[in-house]
Amino acid sequence: MAWRTMSSCYLRIRELDWLSNPSFSTEDALLLHQRATEVANLVPEKSPLISRSTSRSELSGESDTDESLKQSSKKRKKKKKKHHNYKKTKKKTKGDSSSSESDQDTKHIKDKAEGSGRNHEKEGAANLDKKTSNLTSNHFVWLDDIQAFTAETFRIDKKPDPANWAYKSLYRGDIARYKRRGESCLGIDAKKQCITWDSSASKRKQLQRRPERYFTKNNVKMLNTDGIPVCNKSFPSDPTAFIPVFQMETDDPSDTTDVNPLGIYDPSTTVWLQGKGCKSTDHEPVNMQQTIQEPGININSILMTKVEEHNKKVRENPRDINAWMEFVSFQDELMRGPSPYASKGEQEVRRKSLKLILEKKLAILERAIESNPSNVDLKLARLKLCTEFWEPPALIKEWQKLIFLHPNNPELWKKYLLFCQSQFTTFSVSKINSLYGKCLTTLAAVQDGSMVSHPLLPGTEEAMLAIFIQQCHFLRQAGHSEKAVSLFQALIDFIFFKPDSVKDLPTRGQVEFFEPFWDSGEPRIGEKGARGWKAWMHQQEKGGWIALKPDDDDDDEEIDEDQEIKDKSLPKWHIWLDIEYSREARHWLPWRPDKTKKETEEDCEDPERQVLFDDLGPSLIQLSNPDLQRQLLYSFLQFLGVPCTSKLFPSNLYIAMDENNIFESVLSDEKPLTSVSFPLSGFNSIGHMDTMLRRRHHIGHYKEGEEFIQNVFHVLFLLFSGKEKSNLSICWLQYEISKVVQCLQAKNKKKLKAQGRKSKKLAKNLLKEPDNRNHLSLWKLYAYLEWLLGNIDDARKVFDTALCMAGTGGCKSPQLCSLSLLYAQLEVELLESTEGAIMSRAVHILTKLAESGPYVPYSGQVLSVNVLKARKTYEHALQDYLSKTPVSDQDQVSDANQLVNLVGCYALFQYLTVGIDAAVLIYAQTSEKLEASRPQKCENTGENFGIQNFPTALEAITLLHTNLLRFHMKISVYPLNPLREALTEALKRYPSNQSLWRSYIHIQRKSHSASKARRFFDGVTRSANTLEPWLFAIQAEQMRKKLTENVQRADVGEIHSTIPETGLTNRIVALFEHAVQSENGTHCPLLWRMYLNFLASLGKKEKSKGLFYKALQNCPWAKVLYMDAVEYFPDDLQETLDLMTEKELRVRVPMEELDLLLEV
Repeated sequence: MAWRTMSSCYLRIRELDWLSNPSFSTEDALLLHQRATEVANLVPEKSPLISRSTSRSELSGESDTDESLKQSSKKRKKKKKKHHNYKKTKKKTKGDSSSSESDQDTKHIKDKAEGSGRNHEKEGAANLDKKTSNLTSNHFVWLDDIQAFTAETFRIDKKPDPANWAYKSLYRGDIARYKRRGESCLGIDAKKQCITWDSSASKRKQLQRRPERYFTKNNVKMLNTDGIPVCNKSFPSDPTAFIPVFQMETDDPSDTTDVNPLGIYDPSTTVWLQGKGCKSTDHEPVNMQQTIQEPGININSILMTKVEEHNKKVRENPRDINAWMEFVSFQDELMRGPSPYASKGEQEVRRKSLKLILEKKLAILERAIESNPSNVDLKLARLKLCTEFWEPPALIKEWQKLIFLHPNNPELWKKYLLFCQSQFTTFSVSKINSLYGKCLTTLAAVQDGSMVSHPLLPGTEEAMLAIFIQQCHFLRQAGHSEKAVSLFQALIDFIFFKPDSVKDLPTRGQVEFFEPFWDSGEPRIGEKGARGWKAWMHQQEKGGWIALKPDDDDDDEEIDEDQEIKDKSLPKWHIWLDIEYSREARHWLPWRPDKTKKETEEDCEDPERQVLFDDLGPSLIQLSNPDLQRQLLYSFLQFLGVPCTSKLFPSNLYIAMDENNIFESVLSDEKPLTSVSFPLSGFNSIGHMDTMLRRRHHIGHYKEGEEFIQNVFHVLFLLFSGKEKSNLSICWLQYEISKVVQCLQAKNKKKLKAQGRKSKKLAKNLLKEPDNRNHLSLWKLYAYLEWLLGNIDDARKVFDTALCMAGTGGCKSPQLCSLSLLYAQLEVELLESTEGAIMSRAVHILTKLAESGPYVPYSGQVLSVNVLKARKTYEHALQDYLSKTPVSDQDQVSDANQLVNLVGCYALFQYLTVGIDAAVLIYAQTSEKLEASRPQKCENTGENFGIQNFPTALEAITLLHTNLLRFHMKISVYPLNPLREALTEALKRYPSNQSLWRSYIHIQRKSHSASKARRFFDGVTRSANTLEPWLFAIQAEQMRKKLTENVQRADVGEIHSTIPETGLTNRIVALFEHAVQSENGTHCPLLWRMYLNFLASLGKKEKSKGLFYKALQNCPWAKVLYMDAVEYFPDDLQETLDLMTEKELRVRVPMEELDLLLEV
């Protein structure tokens, strides 16, 4: 039995292939043999049991193996489903008595499975030693039980892994992981040896990583950082020389390799390691080299230097407001670059949040306000920042505190009014209207000296007029046109017809005397029989007016309410828009009870048409400046739709802009030289309010409105005489011409004929006035009216009569130059080509102007000698005007107008006699001269008051220049580039000129490439503060989109479009988004209307509705926005009307009344 045991043990050891096993030890083998022999001697009689147990264990081992395989497969499935982390569990191995198991026993393998209970040690080995039983049972060996072999223990796993057949590599959990620090290897000679790590994980990641676009975080950071200077500032800069690169040369290069073998230290560190000092003269090159090597340090040092400079400025001079503002704006630059205070790791993960910038700015401003508690600009900047943090009620309280502290500051009042006007949550028309009244009352008290606590600031009177006009436009846009007209009526009566007995009283005292006149029922400005406040006061002192019998020739155009609905089959929203538009056009005048018909206030069907004195009394102010008084009158005329030379104040320009007519070039394509440019385009005149899509503007006003305008002019004629009266006559005739032009645009021949008769009758009546008989400007307008109506022969007779009557003023007469220029331009527009133009009527007109003699009508020929003399005369006259220095402001105005007309006549003369290049040369030379002397010449007379009575001379000459180029391109072949360059240069100087922008987008729509125009628009929008570049950039892209769609949708078979869409829609939306975020665009109703119209045209109803409510957040007072919404979202008609009623906007047709009208 012992021999059998020894032989079996020997066979098992033989199977180990111990000769090839390097860890085999003879001492271990002998010790193992001795122990096996001892065990066999102790139990010789139990061997059958052991063999039986062995056989049983083989059977049980096989079953255990099957079970373990099943369990392991189930576990793997569970692990795949749950994706849990791998945990080492107790394993089970085969229980057979093969030689492999004895291998594991002899090698003392540590196994973590707890299945050793199945080794059947209870059968014949229960009273043996634990170590012996483990060895003889052919099963697991516990490492703790074997104390002599713990130095080198290992195990060989011969079980195949089926995963190796399915995958290309071993499981990553079975491979030891490590991290390599750096690319070098210790123990190699850096000069002779190197190691290349081809399979670097970082490089693999870089290969797998996609290339980053320009808008990614890292690239944006790199673009925002400043450039690195590569040359020393102390050296003289020579642009032609090469860029020097400074290097630190050491005295002994061999010494450097000892302390810097890898070349990783900068020169200063190397010198320090060598134990050498650094000379003071070497600091600069070393710093320069360091700067070049480490750009981050350079940027940080620059930013830290700037921060220190700003802190030093505000610390040394805390009263310097500009320094504080610069420090605040510097925070944006600071946040674009890396933080100079963060460590390198923090710089990478630093979040550049907007809130962080705002908080820093707010902290700086609070420090500034502590040092300057009375400064308004700092407080305004703080309030502007606080809009991002605070709720509207808290903001309003802060504004009220600020206004309470500075009630005499008109600029602060303007910003406060705009803030309250644009707060949708707290907005209502009555609140804002009373706020306007409170503002004007407070400023009037400051102006009178009634408010002793605060002094009068310069420019207050002008600001008061600007706020008053802004209030009138606010009421017009909210639909309360009756209140707006009454405000103008009341202020004109209050200023121009004031009795002498109340002039010395303060403003509030004068208003108390004015209230009885307003409530007396006497005719007001614009009403028939109006005499004014002063005459009424005198008559009251004498006992009152004598009642006169009224005229019976009034034919009222009363329209029955049933006739307002023309087609009841139309949708309800459509009918509501029709009636609302009709009543807006007819009922814009305040309703007054007609005493001749014994009417009372109860007879008014719409109480909103009555205007109470409480609504306008607080807004009455005093204007002592004559220029501001005239500005008030012209603003009223513009409000009624009469074109004037006056413009709105900049503060309320874009807030009042709500009409899409700024893109319409009136007769510009047919007649480029004489195209009509109305000064106040972009604004709805009173009584014209319709949706963006329909825009059914009637020409002029209805009968009641036209009579009102006539009565206004008759009253104003009584106030003025001489030149001012003639200017009013010019405005009236321009209004009639504008209606004729609208008829020509609408191609309504019947209306044109009737309007022509009325306009000619008015022109003749005006010329019959003694003051106007020799006024050449009126003669010019009358002749132009005849020309527009198609009566060219009659117009020539009028022109010739005016020129003969003008005398021999020649080039020195501004009116004669203007008349001759228009006459010549109209004649040139009749030419089909420039061939034979030297003998045309236009050359005759311009030659006679230069001769300064009596005018002789055109006989059919022009002498060449006269042409040469005229050229010399024009040249000398132009030189005289360019070298002339104006004495007074009035001379400056007349000289500027005369210069424009003279340059226009001279350039047109050269164009007809020499060619286009000669004319362009004159415009270029004149523009160059004016550009050089622009601060001294051609300034605005009313600049001190913010009034622009005419465009500057340079702007007007540029307009003449571009119009002439456009005309020449129309009748002959000429490159587009000169015109484009002239327009771009002009628009850079005058980015708010709508006529130039119209010409620019007109020529750009013919170009297939939009890249130049887009770059130009982008540059102007970045540099200019005005809104016109944004509006015309959007219009240009929309025109391009429309052209593309027309080409692609043309019904002519298969179309191969040469103009792809290329994301025009997204570009237009991006332009809109940038425009509405600009300072002037946020509260511009026209911009929001255009944006809403564009989204609605794309069919994006949900986005359009969201945009509508966003527009209301910024312009809640604009009634046209609500009317557009009714057309775009007809299902929400009731909701929109409820919103208008809640905000107290004027609803002339309530839904209940509409239902009643539809039932009839």
